[in-house]
Amino acid sequence: MPKNTISDILNNQHTGEVSNLQGWVRTFRSNRFIALNDGSCQSSIQCVVNFQDFSEDLLRRITTGSSISVNGEIVVSIGGGQSVEVKVNSIDILGDCPPDVYPIQPKRHSLEFLREKAHLRMRTSTFSAVMRIRHTAAFSVHDFFNQNGFFNLNTPIITASDAEGAGELFRVTTLPFDETPRKEDGTVDYNYDFFEKPTNLTVSGQLEGELGAMALGKIYTFGPTFRAENSNTTRHLSEFWMIEPEMAFHDLADNMDLAENLCKFMIKSVLEKSKDDLNILDTRLLNEEKSKPKDQRSELSLIEKLNFVLDNQFIRCSYTEAIEILMRSKPNKKGKFKFPITEWGVDLQSEHERYLVEKHFKSPVILFDYPVNIKAFYMRLNEDGKTVRAMDVLFPGIGEIAGGSQREERHDVLVKKMQDVGIDPEHLDWYLDSRKFGTCVHSGFGLGFERMVQFVTGMANIRDVIPFPRTPGNAEF
Repeated sequence: MPKNTISDILNNQHTGEVSNLQGWVRTFRSNRFIALNDGSCQSSIQCVVNFQDFSEDLLRRITTGSSISVNGEIVVSIGGGQSVEVKVNSIDILGDCPPDVYPIQPKRHSLEFLREKAHLRMRTSTFSAVMRIRHTAAFSVHDFFNQNGFFNLNTPIITASDAEGAGELFRVTTLPFDETPRKEDGTVDYNYDFFEKPTNLTVSGQLEGELGAMALGKIYTFGPTFRAENSNTTRHLSEFWMIEPEMAFHDLADNMDLAENLCKFMIKSVLEKSKDDLNILDTRLLNEEKSKPKDQRSELSLIEKLNFVLDNQFIRCSYTEAIEILMRSKPNKKGKFKFPITEWGVDLQSEHERYLVEKHFKSPVILFDYPVNIKAFYMRLNEDGKTVRAMDVLFPGIGEIAGGSQREERHDVLVKKMQDVGIDPEHLDWYLDSRKFGTCVHSGFGLGFERMVQFVTGMANIRDVIPFPRTPGNAEF
């Protein structure tokens, strides 16, 4: 007997066939109608039971959350709401689920409650939709780069470098905490550690990615990154996934083009391949918007917002122009920004980025040519000596979704910039070698995968778009 997924049956009908289905019970009504879901799609399939054919003991065990195996004939449904259903011949209970203690009942649960039940929340309509969309988005990343001649490069998760220079690192060590070996001056003696030097979990694969680009031309990494930033915002995680392409012979303009094309490719893939899941999330977001004051409601539905991004070119705006816009803005003049814009050179906050995207331009925006003192050492210095060829991609509702730059390819300039920010060039001699042996113009960026999934799903909190979020004080599951 063939074993079919519910997705396959609903898409291809299979009317008249006898099949085996396995899944979890969402509801069981009137001792007759089982709504069965196996995770392969948003929809459940109705399994019709003739209760006279089964014992009361077995029927009592068919509860919300229990897993069952059903054999039956796929027939045209005579009821509303589904095109086909299963006329059940036999049922096996694979796993009982006591209804008095099972927390995911067929009713509305708050997102806060479901975060506490992250090990079970993927069984809900909302979170199963988010996770399937996450899969589609991840697959589209590899598809995009493969189609465009990039090679996938696996960069280290354990590293001795801090690509960002921010110092917010998770240390990796085998040294005992209670009896850490020390040198005579009191500092840690890393000769006793596993790698014989300080190491940490990576904050970015960029530096190693650049080395790959200087040999293979175009590479991308897609892997987990870690930052020990004590932040509890709706946009930050301690463990998250980054998409990081690096390209030889590409300047800042090429970099901006690639970032825009990647974003649109991912969004288009989700729109084309995850329609049912998007519809569920679109309805969820619409109901959520109705509870807000009218002046705080979004003008576009989720699907309209995604199509809007596809149909419009990203606005390209220099940091200098953006500062002028923000300084003249009503929120700034009326003191409504938490961080007022008073002069050129300040670092932009999320409220500024969202104002530019949502209020001023009403479009995704790529800001470029930032002040040198607020960006990383590896970004190419412009001729004015004050700005670097950096870029940030800003999205509505999210703020920064990607950031990158044309990399500094001049050895002497890069060494000086490292020294200016307190980085010992000898510590990154391997990185500097790429500027000594056949250097060239090259560029790259990092796109936060969870932030993109946030955007395409309409979820307000980044903790709701990753299966098991890692945040300050939270490493459950």
